[in-house]
Amino acid sequence: MDIEKRFLSYVAFDTTSDENSETCPSTAKQLKLAEFITEELKALGLKGVRMDKHGYVYAYLPASRGCADLPAIGFISHMDTSNAVSGANIKPKKIRYKGGDIKLSSKVTTKVSDFPALNTMVGQELIVTDGTTLLGADDKAGISEIVTAMEYLLAHPEIKHGRIAVGFTPDEEIGRGADLFDIKGFKCDFAYTVDGGLLGEMEYENFNAASAKIIVNGLNIHPGSAKNRMKNAVLMASEYIGMLPPAETPAHTEGYEGFYHVCDIAGNETQTVINIIIRDHDRAKFEDRKIFVKRAADYMNEKYGAGTVEAIVRDSYYNMREVVEPHMDIIERAMAAYRKAGVEPVISPIRGGTDGSRLSYEGLPCPNLSTGGMNFHGINELISLDAMKKMVEVIVNIAAAE
Repeated sequence: MDIEKRFLSYVAFDTTSDENSETCPSTAKQLKLAEFITEELKALGLKGVRMDKHGYVYAYLPASRGCADLPAIGFISHMDTSNAVSGANIKPKKIRYKGGDIKLSSKVTTKVSDFPALNTMVGQELIVTDGTTLLGADDKAGISEIVTAMEYLLAHPEIKHGRIAVGFTPDEEIGRGADLFDIKGFKCDFAYTVDGGLLGEMEYENFNAASAKIIVNGLNIHPGSAKNRMKNAVLMASEYIGMLPPAETPAHTEGYEGFYHVCDIAGNETQTVINIIIRDHDRAKFEDRKIFVKRAADYMNEKYGAGTVEAIVRDSYYNMREVVEPHMDIIERAMAAYRKAGVEPVISPIRGGTDGSRLSYEGLPCPNLSTGGMNFHGINELISLDAMKKMVEVIVNIAAAE
């Protein structure tokens, strides 16, 4: 199947995950795409195709004759999309990008001034949104590239390779994609997530990540008789946010710089809840950041009374660098595959997370490859068809026997 048609068939599925759900997958609608991909893999002729009860999909290509002793390589992407913007009723549009701003609708424009990486895509075919939803390229582009590469290898048996496995996960966007991944059954020596951005990106270090839920408990009294007695949880929550370093937010940081990011705040005078994510590449600084949010809660409790503020901090994932660096041969293999496809690789830190981090810590070294997209998690999300085709080449090159 043409990669464009494959990608569009995937984005037709609404697969938004839900961090407030305790089930796996967190939304039942992810199972519909999982079932669709499972049947597709069977039709293509992959072996061992299976979907477990949690929506994880697995399959493999057996090693070519005489190649059984080669390393077994895996490729992994996730099926869910971010809940930051609607993922329902996506209406993708294909354009030949000639440069300049892209008008998505009468009200929404993707501006070069906001997204300067557009300058690298002049002359390419892009798939964009209609300005009302995300696109779903994160990470349905990765799935499309992996499946299309497997289809190519099946059609070209002259390309020798070891055992190649593929795995597609639910709930990556809410940090749970690796929770129930069957590493033992995957039977790979190493793997790659195909979940990055611009073509050529090669990533094997990412943020250490944690979430912080700040619960602010107030005392609501009728405003007519509240003097010296009311404790307004909304105002105290605002005060707590004001203690976070203003220069250490996503809007003021880049590269290896960490941050605190206030994701949402909801509540009333009685109780208000703040959700914050904490990120830093440096493990020591990461630990300090977690201590800071708890100390801020302690300060508020000293000021307003015990139990006013509760800080619940949970680790999400860690920087994979320390467990991938002993396996630099797999980085070099990917870089050689990029260059063979005519793409110069760029190693950069991930200012985010990936299933590969968790999997690397659980014994499956798993750096991250690009997909060719940008502006993920928003209405300005887009993917380059030219880049997607190149990534199919890259995956085939990685899989091919050296």
